[in-house]
Amino acid sequence: MKYVDTWDLESIFPGGTKSAELQAKLKAIQEEIQAYQHLLNEWDFSTDQSAITFKTILQKQEAIGKGLGQSATFVQMCHDAYMNDEHANVVMGQVMDLYSEVQKLSNTFTKKLVAISDNDWQNLLEDEALKETSFVLNEMRDQGKRLLSEEEEKLIAELNKDGLSAWSSLYDSVVSIMTIPFTDKDGKETELSVGQAMNRMYTDPDPEVRKTLFGNWEAAWTKYAPIFADTINHLDGYRITLQEAHDRKNYLDEPLEYNRMSKETLDAMWSAVAANKQPFIDFLNQKADLFGMEKLGWQDVDAPVALGDEKPTRFTYDEACDFVIDHFASFGSKLSGFAKHALENRWVEAEDRPNKRPGGYCTGLPEFEESRIFMTFTGTPNDTSTLAHELGHAFHSHVMKDLPYINQGYAMNVAETASTFAETIIGNATVENAKNAGEKIALLNSKLENATAMFLNIHARFLFENAFYKERTEGIVSEKRLNELMVQAQKDAYNDSLSSYHPHFWCSKLHFFIDEVPFYNFPYTFGYLFSLGIYAEYLKHPEGFEEKYIALLKDTGSMKVENLAEKHLGVDVTKQDFWAAGIQLMAKDVDEFIRLTNEVGKN
Repeated sequence: MKYVDTWDLESIFPGGTKSAELQAKLKAIQEEIQAYQHLLNEWDFSTDQSAITFKTILQKQEAIGKGLGQSATFVQMCHDAYMNDEHANVVMGQVMDLYSEVQKLSNTFTKKLVAISDNDWQNLLEDEALKETSFVLNEMRDQGKRLLSEEEEKLIAELNKDGLSAWSSLYDSVVSIMTIPFTDKDGKETELSVGQAMNRMYTDPDPEVRKTLFGNWEAAWTKYAPIFADTINHLDGYRITLQEAHDRKNYLDEPLEYNRMSKETLDAMWSAVAANKQPFIDFLNQKADLFGMEKLGWQDVDAPVALGDEKPTRFTYDEACDFVIDHFASFGSKLSGFAKHALENRWVEAEDRPNKRPGGYCTGLPEFEESRIFMTFTGTPNDTSTLAHELGHAFHSHVMKDLPYINQGYAMNVAETASTFAETIIGNATVENAKNAGEKIALLNSKLENATAMFLNIHARFLFENAFYKERTEGIVSEKRLNELMVQAQKDAYNDSLSSYHPHFWCSKLHFFIDEVPFYNFPYTFGYLFSLGIYAEYLKHPEGFEEKYIALLKDTGSMKVENLAEKHLGVDVTKQDFWAAGIQLMAKDVDEFIRLTNEVGKN
């Protein structure tokens, strides 16, 4: 089947970021905020303990949240797909102003929750409609106990526009104007966008192309590094100040609270990774041997493997879409049917063209109860996996759309579970459908690249960020020191198995500059390993598993991860054993990769 590889933006707000309908929407949201503010100011629980008033307030919050989410997502979609759209930043500024107003009112609401006595609070939650949302409401009330005075929180919300949000936006703006020069073998000079350069640098089969691009890539980030060093220092310095003001004793408290997990779980996961990473070092060493290198360079880690006359496996976008739909069907009809609907209705922006931001993501249009996916499809198996990954995110949101809106707010670590589970289905399918040993080797390589990213690359990110936060609490960290911390983290995570490293990775990786939550990276590894545990259960009992899987996903917005794992998998995620078992599943693929490459190499 033929699929369109660009978004249908007109169906959301016709006219792009200058849409009159979008402006009318923002005006209507402003009016809703004013009505909500009046209702909230009038509400005094000591004189009105009715659950009806409380539920009306929650309904107002939902309407405003959905409207702002719809608007913000649209503007971000326009900006990311067409980074020369200067008006996008103007409209996003309008949206962020409204978010700031809502944040102030949210703090007022939370303060009023905290003021309710424990006994009255428990009586309120006896209402049948509120029982279902009690986990999130209790969470809001508990977190509200950290808040400063109402006036102080209003000031913080106002300052965030020119603080956290502004520094994050500055990063996006600088990256949008960056280009990476490249001269091909015929002498043709081109200026690649950051996204184009990154894709080619890591996936081009020619080691000289990879090496040249990596040199140009590192030089480009070096040029802009003084700006990025200021940005990351002030972004996280601002955040540390807020954490201390809200009585958080450690910089990890906030991300752990956000991800609804304990420090014991985080430590168990990383301890298991550190103790079980040797098979993946062996994989990298085997690749180096296949390439005739003593050690891989940073740019070679994700390079394709093609032995003999075997060409790297390629997909057209249409082939990738059909492949994903067909193999999702092997798991369950609901996942497959959902993916088909999303792809046929242009929920995915995948065209490979200049002027797009790098990376990929899934985002929500809450008023439509739909998702949208951003990526750049270049035809590699990794791109097909990325498509499946992002569709997994979208499916997660889809199965929760009938729950109370307040229960749909799942954290990032469990969000990565659904995406990685979908990616695992497709990764296994590509290997199983290999036509010969050469193709199977190439596909195993692609699959193991993902594992090394989770166990080595993201571990390096965590080690760097942990070291950076420790030093940032004492003062500004220089660009030189940031480079030193980054290289040391990479050497530690990769067991010093590479010939070169990426000193400016801290500024080339968007995730360090996202203002939503600190330590944005470790949830990927959590989700990856958690999904392997779920997949192992599926392999044991495939009959009817899709419904069990959906039940788990539905609970992700209203449970701590330790309870979620116990309820649906019967496991204790505070112990290393659970995490080690998932890592060892992937180690079997390393054994198969090494066996096949040794056999093919001898023939």
